[in-house]
Amino acid sequence: MDEIDQEIIDILKQDGRASYVDIAKKTRLSEGAVRKRISALIQASNIKKFTIELGFKTGARAITLLSINPAYPTSKISQKLVRLSNVETVHEVTGQYDIVVTISGSSITEVNRCIEEIRTVEGVSNTNTMIILREW
Repeated sequence: MDEIDQEIIDILKQDGRASYVDIAKKTRLSEGAVRKRISALIQASNIKKFTIELGFKTGARAITLLSINPAYPTSKISQKLVRLSNVETVHEVTGQYDIVVTISGSSITEVNRCIEEIRTVEGVSNTNTMIILREW
């Protein structure tokens, strides 16, 4: 992955709906070159998925901190968590907690359902959830 690939990723982070033509203009590449680069980024798993982020006024979001039982590999639990619906991101971190999960849903009820599902994952020993009140 080079600087141009990173620039393409940055553009897509800002606007996942950016067209190949728009990206080409911003990166001074041809539309075909952008298409090939994005395809290569997907093949190399540098881009895992394209998704939407709900506007804060139309949904609910939360951050959940997870403690993992040391008998369970953190990476295996992370792989299970990333497959759950409403889970946006999964980060393995250092400190008091082992994993940080960002959850989004159309309502607090939907977010809570996801948290309950996370708590049933074998190896998750404790959770601490914070509902996001405002995003800047």
